[in-house]
Amino acid sequence: MIKCIAIDDEPLALDLLEDNIGMVPYLQLIGKCNNAFEAMEILRQQPVDLIFLDIQMPGLTGLQFLESLPHKPIVILITAYEKYALEGFNLAVTDYLVKPVSLERFIKACNKAQELFLLRTAGKTTKEPADFFFVNVDYSLHKVVFADIIWIEGLKDYVKIHLRSTSKPVITRMSIKGMEEQLPGTKFIRIHKSYIVAVAAISSIRKNSISLDSLELPVGDTYRDSVYAIAGKM
Repeated sequence: MIKCIAIDDEPLALDLLEDNIGMVPYLQLIGKCNNAFEAMEILRQQPVDLIFLDIQMPGLTGLQFLESLPHKPIVILITAYEKYALEGFNLAVTDYLVKPVSLERFIKACNKAQELFLLRTAGKTTKEPADFFFVNVDYSLHKVVFADIIWIEGLKDYVKIHLRSTSKPVITRMSIKGMEEQLPGTKFIRIHKSYIVAVAAISSIRKNSISLDSLELPVGDTYRDSVYAIAGKM
């Protein structure tokens, strides 16, 4: 639902606006305001997606109110005057309706607002990254959790995934480069043409090797700078 407020100093116009909003199924009217100051109070208390805004109002005009907003919702101007259209669109309003407004024209403006709302919300929606992946093991898919991995060893066309939870490594047919592409770069680092390690598992770093508790692995020349960068040595 698109949460909206209606602002108009004329009671009859405000009631008509409320009726029109009630006919649009994706709109939820959360407030009716006779002036911009009442609208400011609503905006202070809760988020609003869309404002239906009159221009000529006492105290603070609709355009002055719009200019004062640090974070502008979607705005549809509804006014009796055509002369403010250019100024309104310079303030990036979504539509400009001149009273009296037909229901058809009102719904058309609402549809434009809905399209913009969906674009904005789609941009804000981020998918949480998965904390696992699947590999082929013995003709089945085996789930591997990133946090369970200590290090990975490349063996030509196969890799061995060494885990915290078991002494038996997971072996899957994949190149180490292909495995590297599956892993989040913030949590794993390639240290050698044959080795990838979990950054959290590194206990110490030397010039030509790293230690994972009791295990020591060589650092290849190609990867040394990346390894030192982890330790803040760059």
